[in-house]
Amino acid sequence: MKIPDFLADQLSNAGVRQIFGVPGGASIPWIEAFKNAGIEFILTTGESGAAIMADVTSRLTGIPGVCHATFGPGATNISTGIGCALLDRSSVIVLTSEMDNLMIRRTTQMNIDHQGLFRPLTKATFRLNPENAAEIIPAALEICRREYPGPVHIGLPLGTEREETEGIPSATMFPDHIPASNDTGSIISLLERSRRPLIAAGLTARRLAIQPYLSSFLDKYKIPFVVTPMAKGIISEHHPSYAGVLFHALSDYIEDLYEKTDLVLGIGYDPVEFNYESWIPRVPLIHFDTKETDMPPDINALQFAGKPAEWFNILENLNPGTIIPEHTLIKGIRDEMLSVFEGFTGHFGPVAAMKILREILPDDAVITADVGSHLHLLGQYWETGIRGNFIISNGWSGMGFGIPSAIAASIAKPFLRCVCITGDGGFLMSAGELMTARRYNIPVIVVVFSDGELNLIKLKQLWKDITPYGTSLYHGDMFGSDIFLGIKVLKADSHETMIRSAGAALDLKEPVIINAIIDPDDYKWLVVKR
Repeated sequence: MKIPDFLADQLSNAGVRQIFGVPGGASIPWIEAFKNAGIEFILTTGESGAAIMADVTSRLTGIPGVCHATFGPGATNISTGIGCALLDRSSVIVLTSEMDNLMIRRTTQMNIDHQGLFRPLTKATFRLNPENAAEIIPAALEICRREYPGPVHIGLPLGTEREETEGIPSATMFPDHIPASNDTGSIISLLERSRRPLIAAGLTARRLAIQPYLSSFLDKYKIPFVVTPMAKGIISEHHPSYAGVLFHALSDYIEDLYEKTDLVLGIGYDPVEFNYESWIPRVPLIHFDTKETDMPPDINALQFAGKPAEWFNILENLNPGTIIPEHTLIKGIRDEMLSVFEGFTGHFGPVAAMKILREILPDDAVITADVGSHLHLLGQYWETGIRGNFIISNGWSGMGFGIPSAIAASIAKPFLRCVCITGDGGFLMSAGELMTARRYNIPVIVVVFSDGELNLIKLKQLWKDITPYGTSLYHGDMFGSDIFLGIKVLKADSHETMIRSAGAALDLKEPVIINAIIDPDDYKWLVVKR
């Protein structure tokens, strides 16, 4: 079997149905093989957007996302989105065209060392040849899904498309992660003595869908519970143990819980989002995850690396009869947060726009959010219930994530409305991907919070008593038209026009932009200074 056909067959057997990317001339035989295997090639505007789409496809389907780029500039462009898959922990296969063995070390157009480029951005990087293809391709599909999941790069040298695979698919010879040194006895001793534990759940908990374990555990032990931003939706915001989201707007209110805590339980907590030392009170920590992580030396921490069932089995050593419930304090924190947010709905700022969207959008809508001040508010204020249809980047935290992630979500979940909420800075970084939505008539709704500035950077300058500089994006109306790249733009500059625009957008079966011209004053009061 020719190598492109073998690769396509392996991807198809793994459940892959789309590959995102921008082709070069060398891509043609590979794309043809994908098509023959029933895998659609989704042409994107840029390679970075293709990698983000592969990342989000993996998150929503549990199947490795796949993206493709050509030599040199194609590879460097796609690398930004691959960084997102690495630090947001998504299983992705990235394919790039490479020079053949004769030219790989020569000076020639578009030629760089792709293995050198991708080595720090991936779990592994390979270069295909007839001798290793039967081993490398199945290995890449396995490695990208191991804990922590992440991207694997496969280089496709020129000429490989004409070669036949040698051998048959085999189990990988690549070793798994190093076994953990779990001090279970010391962990149990801490659990038995604790009276006021606090749970912090993170990205791993969300990815492994631990809701059944967690729900039963909280019903029994009544322990206060906080989440990192990417774990939002692992439990309902109305659960009596739920106190809020770390790092995001008004999260300093949660500090009232820290004063009483005698033990922090990090459950599926991945420090890639928010390092423990940035918030943890001076009490012992037990960190439960699928693998050990690096810890700062000044934290009294024990680690247990294993599966969720093992975590919760050990947690049964807590004594529910001696744990002091904090439901009254938690309710007070949540009520105060809500009251503060509601105090900002009288004028047309980001909170008012979010409240209108919450009321008008379907309960099962998939929300993707770009990076910026608006995300800090959205992460705390938006209600997801337990659906988990809230998609952000907080490990990589790169602007330009929102639009391509909404497109991927709409492809993966075609029966749900997918809405991107972005600032104008993030919008400008990935606006070209709206042509992808237009090309395939993907009915995403893109809500742009237009304030003409990089607000989060401006806030950080003001916190340092620096006059804002280098943060102004434009003057006047960003769009200045009711059409952008052939897509309708609905203007909203008040509560009434926002209600009308959101309703009109839902009625359309095509991509649409809502240009929400907001007063950014909310941000300086709600974003927590760090």
